[in-house]
Amino acid sequence: MDGPSLDAYTPAQMAARVEQAGVGKANLDAASLFALAVLAGAFISLGAAFSTVTIAGIDAGFGITRLLGGLTFCLGLILVVVAGAELFTGNNLIVMAWVSGKVSTGKLLRNWGIVYAGNLAGALATALAMTWARSWLPPADPVGLAALKIAQTKASLPFMQAFVAGVFCNALVCLAVWLCFSARTTTDKILSILFPITAFVALGFEHSIANMYFIPLGIFLASRPALAAASAQAGIQLEAVNWSGFLSNLVPVTAGNILGGALLVGGVYWFIYLRKPA
Repeated sequence: MDGPSLDAYTPAQMAARVEQAGVGKANLDAASLFALAVLAGAFISLGAAFSTVTIAGIDAGFGITRLLGGLTFCLGLILVVVAGAELFTGNNLIVMAWVSGKVSTGKLLRNWGIVYAGNLAGALATALAMTWARSWLPPADPVGLAALKIAQTKASLPFMQAFVAGVFCNALVCLAVWLCFSARTTTDKILSILFPITAFVALGFEHSIANMYFIPLGIFLASRPALAAASAQAGIQLEAVNWSGFLSNLVPVTAGNILGGALLVGGVYWFIYLRKPA
């Protein structure tokens, strides 16, 4: 008797699995959906924190530093996919079930709204907890300065640059999630995540949920006089690191994430594999 297949699912099978998963996600009860979304916000934030520590004070060259930061950031999506959580950017793939008529517009928007709010809650809570968890004493701890530099860079992005970076980012994130639907083992899923996520971080693209951690953490740290003074000495300008700067980043990045994930990945693969020929 033949054992279970270890061959990867084909792209056509993956499309059917994504569609089925989208129906399940859209029908999940609100309390469970929100709790899973809070977990995803925290998981992505942990990946962001791991990445920040990895690149802080490193002198390995630009490309290697970006590569290491991207590899460590992968922790976030690995936790989301393997441990189980609801991530707004990955849930953009629910459009495949929506276009097929298996999920209503109301249920699609309900899922996105609850998950986005839960991701925000989880990311903010993690940023606040991380502020309390570390001493952040300059100049001995370079992590605080790295966190402030990341926040300043993101909060200062022009609208269109943030939007386009958001498009590319979630195309890669949703491709990582898409590849996970080809997997039959946990190892397959982890390997499916590594390269697309490392690429989006290394290329400097913008992820709305990660930025719910990066920029608020910068805001919390900027309120510490010693760290703010050290950042000024390091040439880090903090004028944009505030809640207005946070929103000016989050709005275009979120819009770009939706376009990149829902249309360029979900929409394209629906058209190829799930569309009923005329």
